[in-house]
Amino acid sequence: MLELGRISGLHGVRGWVKVFSYTEPRENIVHYPVWQIRIGNEWRALKVEDGQANGRGVIAKLAGIDDRDAAASLVEATIAIPRDQLPPLPEGEYYWVDMEGLRVVNLEGVELGKVTHLFDTGANEVLVVQGDRERLIPFTIGDEDGYAVKRVDREAGLIEVDWDPEF
Repeated sequence: MLELGRISGLHGVRGWVKVFSYTEPRENIVHYPVWQIRIGNEWRALKVEDGQANGRGVIAKLAGIDDRDAAASLVEATIAIPRDQLPPLPEGEYYWVDMEGLRVVNLEGVELGKVTHLFDTGANEVLVVQGDRERLIPFTIGDEDGYAVKRVDREAGLIEVDWDPEF
């Protein structure tokens, strides 16, 4: 399961919920037709009937959740989908979740660690690499000088970077 967000609150009295979305843009979460909702250790499939951006967040209406009490039982639940429901990406684009756990080595073959997660600075994404210490490496990809990431090989579980191991 791939986590897409969580149900963060209630919206109105007709079963709508507020959603904290991890997708980019945030309202893309409502385009997945069926959500897997985890409450405690149990997963429950719920069809998305409607949804939209609402202010700085997202609201959604789920099938069978028709009043405020039913919606309240979902607050703080995790929203996920099976990984195979993600649409394929064009060549050279990656889902962040696919980068997590990959080994990172520099052009000289020095092992820098593994990607624990990524974050967005607004200017670019950043790989957080944990090895002998934590390194923050810009996820700028290209063959030319100035790009930190030279190659991503998901099958080999490897990201090759132009990065000084002392930095």
